[in-house]
Amino acid sequence: MSSSISLRVARHLSTTATSSTWNTTISISKAKSKLKSEHDPDKALKIYSSVSNHYTCPLSSRYAQEYTVKRLAKSHRFSDIEAFLESHKNDKKITQEPFLSSIIRSYGLAGMFDQALKTYIQMDDLGTPRSANSFNVLLSACVNSKKYDCVHQLFDEMPKKHGFLPDKVSYGVLIRSYCEMGKPELAIEKLKEMEEKGVEITVVIFTTILHSWYKGGKSDEAERIWNEMVKRGCGPDVGAYNVKIMNIQGGDPEGVKGLLEEMSNVGLKPDTISYNYLMSCYCRNGMMDKAEKVYEDLETNGCNPNASTFRTLIFYLCKNEQFETGFKVFKESVRANKIPDVNTLKYLVHGLVKSSKVKDAKEMIRTMKKKFPPNVVKVWTKLEDELELGLAKVEVGDIKSSETDVV
Repeated sequence: MSSSISLRVARHLSTTATSSTWNTTISISKAKSKLKSEHDPDKALKIYSSVSNHYTCPLSSRYAQEYTVKRLAKSHRFSDIEAFLESHKNDKKITQEPFLSSIIRSYGLAGMFDQALKTYIQMDDLGTPRSANSFNVLLSACVNSKKYDCVHQLFDEMPKKHGFLPDKVSYGVLIRSYCEMGKPELAIEKLKEMEEKGVEITVVIFTTILHSWYKGGKSDEAERIWNEMVKRGCGPDVGAYNVKIMNIQGGDPEGVKGLLEEMSNVGLKPDTISYNYLMSCYCRNGMMDKAEKVYEDLETNGCNPNASTFRTLIFYLCKNEQFETGFKVFKESVRANKIPDVNTLKYLVHGLVKSSKVKDAKEMIRTMKKKFPPNVVKVWTKLEDELELGLAKVEVGDIKSSETDVV
């Protein structure tokens, strides 16, 4: 589908009729499911346009819209995103705050904060009421667009201008912006303000500050926040424990295991992120058998592997020249629709070639070309050409991966 056709499809989405290029209609829930595994932006638009009624289930509708925007954003199709989202403003549901908020949220996910702010400002003209809910979505769009220094200004101006009070979520996003800027001390000041105004301080807010202190190497300050959480009886929860586990990642695996046991002892169930940290810790310490055991036991522990699980394990398997096992894990990631990033997979392809598993390398490339849009396929087409010409002689150690991101 060409870009101009994509734009016509996007502009057509404000109606309940289906595109002439799509003969069957599907439910929004079905569309959401299909979009999760569809990486081609044009096909994503086509799936979304085939929905008979986009707003029968508001939550599914929101996720389907966001998946579509993410696919377009990954291909840097920002003009198409704008056409797609602006078309929703013609819908009669635009006067409903949740519906309009979904547009602001999607702009934020694409890093298009100017359009998000413009949409928020248009609420009066569109006849849409404002509350802390749409304001919180605007603040989150600001953070997602990495405009952290703008959050404080919006926080000070918008509630006064439009006559509503910031709530605990508003404060949470403001505090996150301070922490993203590396200024958790400003976040601490806001905790005092929240207490004075009777706004609940949530475990999410404490965890955000906890992470910032750890990230800045201030373990003592982090422990103070941890103790304050315990003292107030508002946690810690699984997310807070995961932050604490992350702080010792790469150190003694027994320390990570100890925190997982502590979680279980206080009635908390470790999640995929918790086990990813344990697996990564084993990997960093060269204990690949134990790392693989953590991966194999995920289902037994009531968890499913995510893309970071596969990325971390494949990276370290390649680093240890266990390419055949890495290929097996890759195929499992494809079945789970949790395929790792391009750099990690290039690492594996080169490793397979190096170990004379060219057939497996080519199978990987064919799979990736089927799964991803043209801008990503170019990488694999180039690599395929190199393989055919016998030019793929890059050593696996020359390729780096973002293996530190295990969430």
